[in-house]
Amino acid sequence: MSTEPLDSRELAFLVAARRAIIATIDPDGRPRPIPICFIVDAADPAHVRLLTPLDDKPKAVGDKRDLARVRDIRARPEVSVLVEQWDEDWSRLGWLRLNGRATLLEPADVPFDVVERLRDKYPQYATHDLQSSPMIAIDIERATSWGAMDAR
Repeated sequence: MSTEPLDSRELAFLVAARRAIIATIDPDGRPRPIPICFIVDAADPAHVRLLTPLDDKPKAVGDKRDLARVRDIRARPEVSVLVEQWDEDWSRLGWLRLNGRATLLEPADVPFDVVERLRDKYPQYATHDLQSSPMIAIDIERATSWGAMDAR
């Protein structure tokens, strides 16, 4: 098991992952987990950032800024992200838990290549209006992993 900044195996595991679970903290102090799609910005290995869109899938609110996860992040920006790998062969099990601080980026603050990278990774986003939507940025402060990080 490793902790603190991501090592090269953990970073490769994260970049290859198709989905993760983000857990915010609700107003009653309970974790609020939700699956996310994301890309990794690791241009500076000492500062790894995940970017996850507030996409066009149906939402319970009209304004994406009113989503529960966004309200949670505004009140308490500490989040955890879990990326896991399941296999019937238990020697291939692995997980990566990331702790960090999340912020909401308005469309004008999203780096220019993020939407293109999200669409490259997830073809389902081809018709989503990601460039006009806010995104959640998660700056990773600590990583903990266990198991097969290179079994993908």
